[in-house]
Amino acid sequence: MAGLPKSVDEMMMNLTLETQVKATVEKTFAALLEQLGPGFETQEGKSMQMKLEAWPGGRWYRDLGEGNGHYWATVQAIKRPTLIEFSGPLFASYPFVSNVQYRLEEKNGGTLITMRHTAMGFIEDQHREGVSKGWGHSLELVKKAAEGKAAAR
Repeated sequence: MAGLPKSVDEMMMNLTLETQVKATVEKTFAALLEQLGPGFETQEGKSMQMKLEAWPGGRWYRDLGEGNGHYWATVQAIKRPTLIEFSGPLFASYPFVSNVQYRLEEKNGGTLITMRHTAMGFIEDQHREGVSKGWGHSLELVKKAAEGKAAAR
């Protein structure tokens, strides 16, 4: 970290992304859960080895095997097939807390996914800059899977 934040604004992050998917809300939600779990991968196509316990209080974490890993968040709310919400540190290993919401809505003959990531804490510049690209990549994978344009895992 390159020093302490100088203002509250520097400790905040708000990102909202939307993706229109040509699939039913049920199929899109199933693709989202798959992508957030075993289908989660880097922009280079490397598996993040994520596990998702898709129920209230369930964990979302990286499972590196042999009892090793990284806790990302707790499922704060889930309302199938229209909402999943998380609260936790996500990718950060410093004082940082996030709320991530995925809201799905039937719209224009398909499903609109609205993803919102709100965070507060000591946010490193590399994370602040990379978060939009990372979540955008993740949403693109959900869209491809739901539309049948990607191989199922």
